Amino acid sequence: MTVTEQDRDILARTIWGEARGETSAGKVAVAWTIRNRVLDGKPKSWWGEGYAGVCQKPYQFSCWNKGDPNYPFLSGAREIPFRELAQCRIAADQVIDGKVPDPTGGATHYYALSMKTAPGWAAKAKQTLQLGGHVFFKDVP
Repeated sequence: MTVTEQDRDILARTIWGEARGETSAGKVAVAWTIRNRVLDGKPKSWWGEGYAGVCQKPYQFSCWNKGDPNYPFLSGAREIPFRELAQCRIAADQVIDGKVPDPTGGATHYYALSMKTAPGWAAKAKQTLQLGGHVFFKDVP
């Protein structure tokens, strides 16, 4: 699979929008969740095609929703602080290039613990990891 610079940039921006307050391990876990969707092996995947397609699939990662306060930063209308984006680029590159193992156990979903209640889909999925402010899941076959 060809990964473009745009894919790398959009993955890094998504990590920033979803996990900028997390440790490096938390950023990597979010990136692996996206990679697991990218590499699910299904043609014309429901998740979207490639890293950019998966990250920007409507309503999958809330930071890309036009009403989300992160969106102006992700779209380039506002500037993401250099160091913060650089940390996210490192996590994105490590995951895309296969330099770090998947800590999520194959997760394709997560939610933030800051949510008042778990999303409905969580009851039908298997929890694989809790790390920082996120809980990770994969579908039950």
